[in-house]
Amino acid sequence: MRYVQLRAFHHVAISGGFSKAAHALHLTQPAISDQVRRLEEEYDVALFSRQHRQIVLTPAGNRLLAVTHRLFGAEGEALELLQEERSLRTGALRIVADSVHHVLDVLTAFRERYPGIQVSVARGNTGSIVDTLTGYDADIGVLGELVDERPFEVLSLNVSPIIAFAAKSHPAATRTSLSLAELSDWPLIMRERGSRTRQMLEQRAADSGIDLPFAVEAEGREAVRAIVAAGGGIGFVSAAEFGEDDPRLVRIPLDGPPLLMRETLICLRERRHSKAIQAFFATAQAVAAGSAGSALRSAKSG
Repeated sequence: MRYVQLRAFHHVAISGGFSKAAHALHLTQPAISDQVRRLEEEYDVALFSRQHRQIVLTPAGNRLLAVTHRLFGAEGEALELLQEERSLRTGALRIVADSVHHVLDVLTAFRERYPGIQVSVARGNTGSIVDTLTGYDADIGVLGELVDERPFEVLSLNVSPIIAFAAKSHPAATRTSLSLAELSDWPLIMRERGSRTRQMLEQRAADSGIDLPFAVEAEGREAVRAIVAAGGGIGFVSAAEFGEDDPRLVRIPLDGPPLLMRETLICLRERRHSKAIQAFFATAQAVAAGSAGSALRSAKSG
């Protein structure tokens, strides 16, 4: 008994014919017929009967099919496992983010676990990130709230309020908070259109009947940060993205109900079965669970 003979028998049995089995295995029909014939002759057993030009399994054929189902099922599982392991040893993962700050811990943990996967990170805003993912130019997006989540698999990362920030030399730097009405008195440095931070801020101002014209419109968070640090005006960012590593800048809370930015990890729902994407989402969940556990332990010890 040879593997090729069992494989030929199995495909004839599940497809219902020699020609269909030959097509599935990329062989000729005579080759398939010969393999099945040799198997039957070697063990002196009839596996198929021919009735009105149809191929029907004999009782012995049915019993053998039950065995080959297990055999080739296990083979398929083994192949899937091996391919999965290979896909996570090598490959590439493309991320586009409005701020890489939200996934720094995830990136570190992912790279430790899957060092063979090359990760590239590009910058974007909410609008461009959605376009990049739907155009298959990136695998994973990191961004604020989505207007339409239907085509995406979404994992929540964190929630933080939008704050203002200014250079320490700026006249507003000594303020404990600022209202939207007061903001209109200062030069404002705004992100480009499509930024979720800007959209939320302008919507709140419009709802309050306040005009917030920008003095400078800059593309990207780092450009806004540099202009603000040079004393150009007041900028805006989520508290989670502000950081405390730039001694030139101070944060200024905004008055009123907090404008909450919900940062999320997303991928196209139709691509959620990609092993690398699954692994990154699982890593993000593990990091979030670990952070929550650490916070709980700190609260109990305090």
